[in-house]
Amino acid sequence: MRHIKTFNSVEMETKHGTVFVEGPIGSEELAQYTLHENLVAFRPSEQQKVALVEIAKLEEGRIIIIRQGDIVVGYVTYLYPDPLERWAEDRIDNMIELGAIEVIPAFRGTGSGKQMLNVSFMDDEMEDYLVITTEYYWHWDLKGTGLNVWDYRKMMERMMSSAGFRYFATDDPEITSHPANCLMARIGKRVEADTMERFDKLRFRDRFMY
Repeated sequence: MRHIKTFNSVEMETKHGTVFVEGPIGSEELAQYTLHENLVAFRPSEQQKVALVEIAKLEEGRIIIIRQGDIVVGYVTYLYPDPLERWAEDRIDNMIELGAIEVIPAFRGTGSGKQMLNVSFMDDEMEDYLVITTEYYWHWDLKGTGLNVWDYRKMMERMMSSAGFRYFATDDPEITSHPANCLMARIGKRVEADTMERFDKLRFRDRFMY
């Protein structure tokens, strides 16, 4: 499968000033920017920048960013599922994963997350993809937001549903290990039945009917 990427950019006014929400961003351009020091949900910001640049180099990799000047204050990543996860056991060419979405605390509540998702799916090529996302409560910034686990999940569901993601059941043990965890997916308009059948088999290992 050819992974065609069309760049889109949206100017957005926030209480902190003007930002640009744009991507998919190339690795060389991304390398020129600085990741805000508060982008630390997964690892220190310097290390996260290295990881994002590497994802941008992947044929299927897509990075959408929010930047203020040359400072990246938020990002969302898309790539093939981690080889160690169930979702990679059947390498479906047109199934990619929304692997991470993060915005610095100061920009939360500004609609930045929704706008990144909006820009992500401005590219018509995304209608060829089944995009999945696995939501695990241990990745959520409950302390920073002051939300309990259920309110945080509701917030995530609202944001994801704004881009067409919906809930899918699964017997994956990591997801079923806590009732707040969930699997969501967005089915592109040109995704065929064969892709969905293979996805269903990944969702449920031990059932003949789903």
